[in-house]
Amino acid sequence: MGRPDTKAKKRGIRRLFTWKKLLGTFFVVCLLGMGGLYAVYVMVPVPTANAEATMQSNIYKYANGKILARTGEINREIVGLEKIPLPVQRAFVAAENKTFYKDNGVDIKGTTRAAWNTLTGKGKQGGSTITQQYVKNFYLSQDQTATRKLKEMVIAVKVDQQMSKSEILAGYMNTSYYGRSAYGIQAAARSYYGTDASRLTTAQGAYLASLLQAPNQYDWTSANATGRKLVEERWNYVLDNMVEEGWLPASERAGMKFPVPRAPKPLPGMEGQTGYIVEAANQELMRQGVSEEDIKAGGWTITLTIDEQKQKDLVAAVDEQLEDKIDRKGDRKAATVQAGATSVDPKTGAVVAMYGGIGATEHWMSNATRRDFQPASTFKPIVLASAVDNMATTQDGREIGLNTVYDGTSKRKVVGSEIPFAPENEDNRSYGPVTVQRATNSSINSVYAQMIVDVGPAKVKKTALALGMKDGQDFGTTPAMSLGTMGASTLDMAGAYATLDNHGKKVTPTLVKAAEHRDRQVDTVKQTGEQVISREAADTVTKAMMGVVRNGSGFRAAGDYQAAGKTGTSENNRSAWFVGYTPELVTAVALFGEDTSGKIAQQVTLTNAINPGRANGGRVPAKIWGAYTERALNGGSDAEFDLEVEGGSGGGGAEPTGTSSSPTPSEEPSEEPTETPTTPPATTGTIPPPPPTSTATTPPMPTQDTTTVPPPPTEEPTREPTNTATIQPPDIGLPGGGSGGGSGGSGGDEGGTSTQQPR
Repeated sequence: MGRPDTKAKKRGIRRLFTWKKLLGTFFVVCLLGMGGLYAVYVMVPVPTANAEATMQSNIYKYANGKILARTGEINREIVGLEKIPLPVQRAFVAAENKTFYKDNGVDIKGTTRAAWNTLTGKGKQGGSTITQQYVKNFYLSQDQTATRKLKEMVIAVKVDQQMSKSEILAGYMNTSYYGRSAYGIQAAARSYYGTDASRLTTAQGAYLASLLQAPNQYDWTSANATGRKLVEERWNYVLDNMVEEGWLPASERAGMKFPVPRAPKPLPGMEGQTGYIVEAANQELMRQGVSEEDIKAGGWTITLTIDEQKQKDLVAAVDEQLEDKIDRKGDRKAATVQAGATSVDPKTGAVVAMYGGIGATEHWMSNATRRDFQPASTFKPIVLASAVDNMATTQDGREIGLNTVYDGTSKRKVVGSEIPFAPENEDNRSYGPVTVQRATNSSINSVYAQMIVDVGPAKVKKTALALGMKDGQDFGTTPAMSLGTMGASTLDMAGAYATLDNHGKKVTPTLVKAAEHRDRQVDTVKQTGEQVISREAADTVTKAMMGVVRNGSGFRAAGDYQAAGKTGTSENNRSAWFVGYTPELVTAVALFGEDTSGKIAQQVTLTNAINPGRANGGRVPAKIWGAYTERALNGGSDAEFDLEVEGGSGGGGAEPTGTSSSPTPSEEPSEEPTETPTTPPATTGTIPPPPPTSTATTPPMPTQDTTTVPPPPTEEPTREPTNTATIQPPDIGLPGGGSGGGSGGSGGDEGGTSTQQPR
């Protein structure tokens, strides 16, 4: 009786699960699955790139191509596939996805195999294609979830339809992580082999492709024995796959040796001078129209004009002449001393070296580019340049040149100005009648105060701006401007003096040699340009400043080279300068007094900070300049100034003090004259020289001098006057009379202990 019931049950089950019903159900499930996948395909868009995937570093290079610094949170520099050798490209495909060029973004067979191996205990494996890995790196996160994996597959199919295989491969190689904080093939090539991606060999490319499976474990220099064995096996696997695919000749493969990478090096940071240089380069790029946001986004390769060796020479000179001689931590006074310097090639405008301070991570403001301190008497040559360029005359109508005689009496009131001004010379010294050359050598304030009045302050300012100085609210047009009362940086002054060195043709100091991004580049500044002052004016100033180095306040800068320069010390001794040049190199060096111990940095005096008395420009700044120049010129130079200077008493062709054979003084040169000449007119501020008595005592003025400086003429005073009051001009009753007036302080510069007078 039971058997009929069993048969009935079987017939019922067969009726319920017929092959037709099962097949129909299978098709329904497939259709539902396909519908679901289609719905997912439609609903899941290709998202925008994640922020980290597009972040890049900026690369800053010395002029010789060596990397100075990398900036940015992510060490990555995106490069186009055209810059990666084809064998290296194929090594990545052979390592990760041999079917890459044929699949549609997803390898179902590979994914299934990887999942089965993982489930059966054969090891966790990835079945992702290169496209999927690119999608994960560029669009998604690294989360290991089913939802993320599904999105990855869907987006990979869409990306494969929208992008070429070359674009996908480039994106994959540029977004992958290679270890050593290196993202992208370019950063990896530099980190592991010290080269650009464009120069990678097939063997090196195969190693970098092998790294992607386990970047930290496979880093040869830090891996244990097991790790080294695994990565070498992986490397062989990649090369064998290349041979199998026909991408690498077997004969070439047989001769390959494992390319051991170099030991890791720390990424160049912002310490030392690097931060100052990088910031100055960024500021220059922004002046060229690149936004700050664009720079921060990264991806720039910026080649600088900085000469690596000259940069080291400049740092060594500052250390030798300043830092090694002071105790910043134990001496509060010494801690206020800040050094800054800029060195420029006068033929090209290239900034070859820059010193911003003790270190960008310790003193954030760059002393090379700051403009909050006065350049003091380093401005006086610009006054002289304007005088010659404008063919200016003295109050009594004589053309101004190096032999023009002025009254060097301290506190002498300027004549011809609506603004009263009577600057004091250093230590209130009166020099009596002196030539412009002697006034330049000894930086005599009273002479240059009268000269700027003779030329016209507005004309002098125009000349200064033409030479490259920057205008500002403190750049007034008063007689006090002759003492350099405006603000200026060492970069500004190096540029102005470079134009003088370049015979009056404009030189614009430039720090950025080239700036390239993956999709554009920036046009650099035109470094040399038009004639902004006459050659005669520029060369006359050069000749005057040669006297400063040979026989004047800048003698400590002298060396085995021809040099011209000018010292300067500002009001209250808050800054001390030496700016000078040889035919090949222009350098501005400055010391600034700055107290940073409080909440707000304050300018303070340099007096007694690094030596007893004034820290004037003829001391430490000149020594730094000389030490650097000697190094930068490899010990010296035979180059000579090619000067074209008109002769005559007004043209300034001869130097009236000393000769080229004069020995370098062992101490600060005396600024006091030694003889009183014949009594001059006392109402104009200038004193005409007496006529020569014979050709034997007064040599003829040369029309051109390219190498040497002739002996002094007989009219140069040789004995200290016994009564300076006899040449003191009378008070002519200028508006607002008195002994002072105008903006800025009154005289003083090299030597002595005064702390109140700018020079």
